Amino acid sequence: MKNPFKFGVLVDDEFFTDRNEELKEVMWTLNSENHLVLISPRRFGKSSLVAKAVKTAGRPCISLNMQNILSVDDFASKLLRELFRLYPLERIKHLMSHFRIVPTISTNPVTNGIDVSFQPVMDSIVLLEDAMSLIEKVSTEGNRIIVVFDEFQEILNIRKGLDKQLRSIMQTQENLNYVLLGSQESMMTEIFERKKSPFYHFGKLMHLNKIPYDDFREYVATRLPIKEPEKLYGIVEEILSFTNLHPYYTQQLSAQVWDMMTYESIVDGVVKEAIETIVRTHDLDFERLWLNFNRTDRSIMVSLCRGNTPLQNRMVASSTTYSGIKRLMKSGYVMKVEKYEVEDPFFKEWIIRYCN
Repeated sequence: MKNPFKFGVLVDDEFFTDRNEELKEVMWTLNSENHLVLISPRRFGKSSLVAKAVKTAGRPCISLNMQNILSVDDFASKLLRELFRLYPLERIKHLMSHFRIVPTISTNPVTNGIDVSFQPVMDSIVLLEDAMSLIEKVSTEGNRIIVVFDEFQEILNIRKGLDKQLRSIMQTQENLNYVLLGSQESMMTEIFERKKSPFYHFGKLMHLNKIPYDDFREYVATRLPIKEPEKLYGIVEEILSFTNLHPYYTQQLSAQVWDMMTYESIVDGVVKEAIETIVRTHDLDFERLWLNFNRTDRSIMVSLCRGNTPLQNRMVASSTTYSGIKRLMKSGYVMKVEKYEVEDPFFKEWIIRYCN
């Protein structure tokens, strides 16, 4: 018997949680000549949603997480490596005759994949231009390549002015669909909604919200190993109340509850036991995180855990608090959907227990 809840990796098939309307919206964009900008807090399922759409579309896809890009030449190298994953080198090497700097291409014996590297150059933007030009040449109108850049806001941190240079390359390309994902709402909004930004109104803007309560309720209820409706829905409501409908943590808690019900035959108090187990498992991790916070960050986190609005705390200057919230949001500890809240409900539980 396999646990029907999955978290921490891309999910698909029976593990994919609803998102039917959002999936349709993504598919509509991919079936057009337009690009998509998708924004949501971390771990809301952006990557899984796009992966599902790409699989449904049945088209080739190049996907990069911009957090893993170290430099412009690294960007170009990883784009080519992804392209060679889709198309054998022998099939497309004749299209590389336009390259101004020929890359070094080798087989990685560990991964059995292709490694790509460049000799150091004065202006690495030519490497990126050539790599993206090759992707466009390979792509066709009947089988357009989908190019996914996850955590796209990191483009601002790779090299100054790279956003402008990248936009100048992308705006001339045809037969490609770009999907640009981001978890830093303020930075993504700055990139795509500020009139002076190179990417102003680049594509269709879409925000991914929490899964509606009724949909998530049925998703969890149909997968738990208990048939008594009263007990079943009581357990589901406890889960959703604790996680506040956060997709990742709902899957995590539901998986723990399922394990305890299935292998330990715990029903009464199972959600409380599951929460206790997860918090205890991550106790040292939470302590390390807490010790790295400054006093302002700790004050903000405690305030949020108590259900208060940190900006109303008169004990700390509002400018200091606002800077702290922005810092915590960028680090992924705080998110804002309808209001500011602690992203991880288990960390929130730990703070309530040990820091009050």
